[in-house]
Amino acid sequence: MNRPSAPIGTIAREWLRIGLTGFGGPPAHISLLRDLVVRREGWMDARAFEDANAACSLLPGPSSTQLSIFCAYRVGGPWGAIVGGLGFVVPAVVMVLALSVLFLASSPPLWVRGAGAGAGAAVAAVALRAGGDLVGPSYQHAMEGHGHRLRWTAYLLAGVVGAILVGPYLVLVLLGCGLIELVRRGWFSGAAALAWKPSWLAAASTGGIGALCWTALKVGALSFGGGFVIIPLMQDDAVHVYHWMTNAQFLNAVALGQITPGPVVATVAAVGYAAHGIGGGILAAVVAFVPSFSFILLGGGRFERLRGNERARGFLDGAGPAAIGAILGSAVTLAGALQEGWQFAVLAAAAVALLLARLGVVLTLLSAGAVGVVVALSGGPLP
Repeated sequence: MNRPSAPIGTIAREWLRIGLTGFGGPPAHISLLRDLVVRREGWMDARAFEDANAACSLLPGPSSTQLSIFCAYRVGGPWGAIVGGLGFVVPAVVMVLALSVLFLASSPPLWVRGAGAGAGAAVAAVALRAGGDLVGPSYQHAMEGHGHRLRWTAYLLAGVVGAILVGPYLVLVLLGCGLIELVRRGWFSGAAALAWKPSWLAAASTGGIGALCWTALKVGALSFGGGFVIIPLMQDDAVHVYHWMTNAQFLNAVALGQITPGPVVATVAAVGYAAHGIGGGILAAVVAFVPSFSFILLGGGRFERLRGNERARGFLDGAGPAAIGAILGSAVTLAGALQEGWQFAVLAAAAVALLLARLGVVLTLLSAGAVGVVVALSGGPLP
């Protein structure tokens, strides 16, 4: 049976449109993609799209990015995947880099500092909502499958503690939870593989290009759950280990990744910019996104069968709750980076807006940024 296909020009136009208008993170991206490929164009049926979305959740890295690449692959082959994926990713990277030049400058204007301090103060609440929204579905899935509430809770808590305490080694916690679940089911006996560490990593300890590439690779290829899971993976490297940014600048970078459309993983471009300028930002983005393209292009027709792979699903049953815990744990580290009393008031207001009133993330961050501008122009203290 021949699959529906689309011209490369159509793929370029439609995926660029989603990349420019996809405010709101993965839920918005998935909705826009489904509206395009299922409802409007009929390139995929609803079941195929659901299977693709489920399979993407089994892969490390940003799942909505991988879903956008896979949908483009389905209707345009390898070239469609490349063109569509770039259309989805590049606008966010360009916007984050452009805003980084303004917000991460050594002497930004006063109103820019205020806007960054205000929006950055709300980021911990955004992380809390992102993780909280995932807790219910993950728990329900675990109870319907092979899961057990105590193990699920243990994996979740491991992610919380790992995000708060171990910083750049959080990826080992995520991998460990997944491997423990595989060992428990009798499918894997090589848990000692957790001791593996790239031999070249020692050479990257000075914070050079190798360190930046390793940080970006963890974001793009080793983070199960994508989205806010990348925050604790990046924060310790960028702020405490390599000193590319201050805590305040990191909060600004996370806010920039939230108020721009497209994948949240584009935040890594801001970290790369702080480390090594525009070239570093581009390099970090390339390293972070290449794995997503590689998974789809190299997986080809076998990708659709991933959802039925019991080992892959078993691994995610352990790593998935840990990834959600890491998102919740990142809220603690992000809140701990705040310095001024008025920022904690902004954080409290943002938590009410996001968790109780269920206002949009972009609107909340822009409002917090506006408060910061008022504080700055009124002579208030800034971090």
